Amino acid sequence: MKKSILTTAIFGSLLVWAQSALAEVPEPVDVPYPGTIELKVDATDLAHRIFRVQEVLPVKPGPLTLLYPAWIPGHHSPTGPIEKMAGLKITAKGKTLSWERDQGDVYAFHVNVPDGVKEINLSFEFLSPQNSGQGRVMMTPEMLNLQWDTVALYPAGHYTRQINVEPSVTLPQNWQYATALEQDKKRKNTVTFDDIDFENLVDSPIFAGIHYKKIDLAPGADTSVFLNVFADKAKDLEISDEALEAHRNLIKQAYKVYGAHHYNHYDFLLALTDKLGGIGMEHHRSSENTHKTNYFTEWDKSWLGRDLLAHEFNHSWDGKYRRPAGIWTPTYNQVKRDHGLWVYEGQTQYWGYVFSARSGLIDHDKTMDMLARLGATYDKGRPGMKWRNILDTTNDPTIAQRASLPFRNYQMSEDYYSGGQLIWFAVDAKLRELSHNQHNLDDFAKAFFGINPGDWQVNTYEFEEVVSTLNKIQPFNWTEFLNSRLKGHVNLSDSLADQGWKLVYDDKASDAIKAIEGRYKTNDLLYSLGFMVSNKGSLKDVLWDSPAFNAGLSPSMTIIAVNGEEFDGDMLKDAVTAAKDSKKPIELLVKDFNQYRTIKIDYHGGLQYPHLVRIEDKPDYLSQVLTARH
Repeated sequence: MKKSILTTAIFGSLLVWAQSALAEVPEPVDVPYPGTIELKVDATDLAHRIFRVQEVLPVKPGPLTLLYPAWIPGHHSPTGPIEKMAGLKITAKGKTLSWERDQGDVYAFHVNVPDGVKEINLSFEFLSPQNSGQGRVMMTPEMLNLQWDTVALYPAGHYTRQINVEPSVTLPQNWQYATALEQDKKRKNTVTFDDIDFENLVDSPIFAGIHYKKIDLAPGADTSVFLNVFADKAKDLEISDEALEAHRNLIKQAYKVYGAHHYNHYDFLLALTDKLGGIGMEHHRSSENTHKTNYFTEWDKSWLGRDLLAHEFNHSWDGKYRRPAGIWTPTYNQVKRDHGLWVYEGQTQYWGYVFSARSGLIDHDKTMDMLARLGATYDKGRPGMKWRNILDTTNDPTIAQRASLPFRNYQMSEDYYSGGQLIWFAVDAKLRELSHNQHNLDDFAKAFFGINPGDWQVNTYEFEEVVSTLNKIQPFNWTEFLNSRLKGHVNLSDSLADQGWKLVYDDKASDAIKAIEGRYKTNDLLYSLGFMVSNKGSLKDVLWDSPAFNAGLSPSMTIIAVNGEEFDGDMLKDAVTAAKDSKKPIELLVKDFNQYRTIKIDYHGGLQYPHLVRIEDKPDYLSQVLTARH
């Protein structure tokens, strides 16, 4: 009995202690943090790929909680790389202060500031990835990507916009840099920037490197827009007149739609690299982007993925300025609610395709090929739509955090991007239909996002404002229209038919399919046998309830042979074609762990690739959507 009472007492004490530890992280208030934080980053250790950090924080005696950013804008999830932070040391007046990580929040560090101390010094290292298995590579011998959220601790208890910071960075000798930050002074290879609040500091990353070119995309404009290009090799910086014109047209076409912008200047940060990790990340006055090294030098071949800059640029309006209310939080350590991502990312995905076509970044025919592939995804390639809906996938940044999934097509993940895109094609078509083609999504974009020219304070909204804005343009039951697609289990590819184009399948692969197969070294048989397979036979995706799935094929397997012959992608496609006129199943010898077995797929439908063809008795809205504005 006594032991039980003692155990209960100990447990109760521990519970009280744990609760008090959790309660020590103060709630943020919207008042200025006293003083300015000095933040110094040494980014010269290229060999070890280490960013070394020093901070000086004005403080008052007593308990202090320091936070490492967890919820990073653009990630939509608590993915701040806390595991790569090391060597934390805090001192005051030359004496080391002990710190303790919060028991319930690994991103929070508690320290007690002694009496008489007005500032503390802290230092740590950010150990950036050595290879892609550890995360996105951020530092190479030729360039680096500095994201301020990875190299800073900030004091809890204040809105991040109320914390003033003086940032500086020391770069390798003779490197140049680009950022939305304003340079205050430069001494040798150390650059100090103007003071800025912590929220906008995190929103202003840096690209730096040896090989650099700065390109004016809005010559003569009152508000500058620059394309800052870094490359592994100097030769990859050469840009043709055609490519330059297309990028300048991107700015013009965005302005034609919105009629306003929300930055005092804008800087595209673009790395052409085989070494730095891939990224497409939006910011209010800049964006982080990477592309293949042939982006400029092989303009006719490098079109796949060229909608990236259009997508990230559009986010300055949609996502950064106008932001779903649940996605904005006062600090980077509060839970974001992502249900508005179908607008934030879905409509931006729409404009990424549209602006790319209107500007000439991607030509009309290739855009149509990509839209056919998009439509096929939701026509045949998302069996998960039978049990999930698009709105529920807005939780996936937290659920899956972009991890690889066993059956993505059935589980679904972040489908608010492409599924949301199709919803906005449906909205555009309905606006045109109801108004006899007098109104379209351009009108919504201008009314919703193109307001308050020059303002770049976050302007939040709820679902009801989206509906009310649509009703001002064209009265309709938009709540039901949107919710039937967001919360329902409909075939979203129907929005392309609403635009006047029918989705069909035949045995001819489009330019988009060929480009994707070439870049990723795969063979696309999703809509015939029901899988994608690498050129070496490794299965990448098996479509749920497809002929291959039902025959027993799984993404964990490797195809060794087809109909008794050693695997080859072209030979596999030939076998699918030959099976059209045969009653024999296609036989695959597969390796599953250390076992080999033969799987027979009884399929005789031939190769199937998606295309769009005109519906003659419907207006061709889609061609109007993709046509440049003058």
